[in-house]
Amino acid sequence: MNELVIMHDQQAVTTSLKVAEVFGKRHDHILRDISNLRKDIPNFGEMFLEGTEPDSYGRNRKMFYMNRDGFTLLAMGFTGQKAMSFKLKYIEAFNAMERQLVAKQDSYMIADPIERAKRWIEEQKALKETQKQLEIAKPKVLFADSVSSSETTILIGVLAKIIKQNGIEYLTVEGKPKPMGQNNFFKWLRENGYLISRKGDSWNTPTQKAMDMGLFEVKESTTLNPDGSVRITKTTKVTGKGQQYFINKLLGENAA
Repeated sequence: MNELVIMHDQQAVTTSLKVAEVFGKRHDHILRDISNLRKDIPNFGEMFLEGTEPDSYGRNRKMFYMNRDGFTLLAMGFTGQKAMSFKLKYIEAFNAMERQLVAKQDSYMIADPIERAKRWIEEQKALKETQKQLEIAKPKVLFADSVSSSETTILIGVLAKIIKQNGIEYLTVEGKPKPMGQNNFFKWLRENGYLISRKGDSWNTPTQKAMDMGLFEVKESTTLNPDGSVRITKTTKVTGKGQQYFINKLLGENAA
């Protein structure tokens, strides 16, 4: 139930992927329900924003961000005692996130001109000091970020974003420096023996070495095909230990 609500474009939102996970529903069914709402809601765009998120193979898949109003409309049809419990937790998560937003109100949102000027000066001083400390202690910040991100398993594509946000702009792929991104990160993992490079059903799944090191987890899910057959999907996720390992390893390579 971690991170039910996140910040996106300075707004408290959740995602269709998280709703599907928490309520135990198929994501394509959630997308279908959102699509049905689009037909009936004139201000659909104020509550739902289409986006993409990489799957375990680094391929972008369609998803939606939604604010509290969008979630409320979507979740109206979810029934049962368990569903009600999840709805209440979501509402509290939205409330908590919005309380944080109010507490961290930016200077430009303060009506009183004198108080606004004071807050702006304080913000600029804090920003300069933060930037100074980040430059001095950049390796420590990188390590701290890796620790905080290790609280749960994450997708490989998400880890690539975290690594780039933490200052690692390039990695060596095919003997050359390439921009950090999910596709090049997948290549790097295959080249360095962490993911299987052989094309087939096991492509981009962890090698035995990586599994023995505890760097990945593989989660299986079943999907019912229209013809009645069952398709098994394997999703590779990076463990907390793996997040720390790869960030520190890439930090060392970039420092060399």
